[in-house]
Amino acid sequence: MLFVIAAPDTVATAASDLAAVGSTIGAANAAAAAPTTNLLAAAEDEVSAAIAAFFGAHAQSYQTLGAQAQAFHQQFVQALNTGAASYAGAEAANVSPLQQLLNAINAPVQNLTGRPLIGNGANGAPGTGQNGGDAG
Repeated sequence: MLFVIAAPDTVATAASDLAAVGSTIGAANAAAAAPTTNLLAAAEDEVSAAIAAFFGAHAQSYQTLGAQAQAFHQQFVQALNTGAASYAGAEAANVSPLQQLLNAINAPVQNLTGRPLIGNGANGAPGTGQNGGDAG
């Protein structure tokens, strides 16, 4: 069986980081567009003109592919943001009923024993090696 764990804040952070990378690549592509697509021939002969035209066409193809990749990148970032929001909404919707159920189960036991029946205890003081508090 396969389990997938998604932390909404981590997914949102990843989407933000990817958006920053995408804008950096987009700026680099934009800066490279004019110098690479408008090449001048090195000399005034047919070979130089053909080479300049070849590299200019290659650069134009690169810019077209770069624009397509940037559009895909933006869609991917948007999908990550939408997914993070969906996970966060689902977690928020599910936390309240489960917490109420947990409180209903733990309250009588905690009144009798001073400890919850279900719980993950308290952490010890950091860096001291002290034991944590009792769990359920």
